[in-house]
Amino acid sequence: MTDIIVIAVLAVILGAAAAYIIRAKKSGQKCIGCPYSKTCASKGCGCGCGGAEK
Repeated sequence: MTDIIVIAVLAVILGAAAAYIIRAKKSGQKCIGCPYSKTCASKGCGCGCGGAEK
């Protein structure tokens, strides 16, 4: 029973992470981990994430 609960919790965590990434990509963010990701594509944020070059 404990294994089922652990698997369910991991599935929820992975599902939430995937949903976050999908939403971020649909909103146009280039570098999801970068706090300036919405400005990387146009101005270059200088964080080294490479968003300005893409």
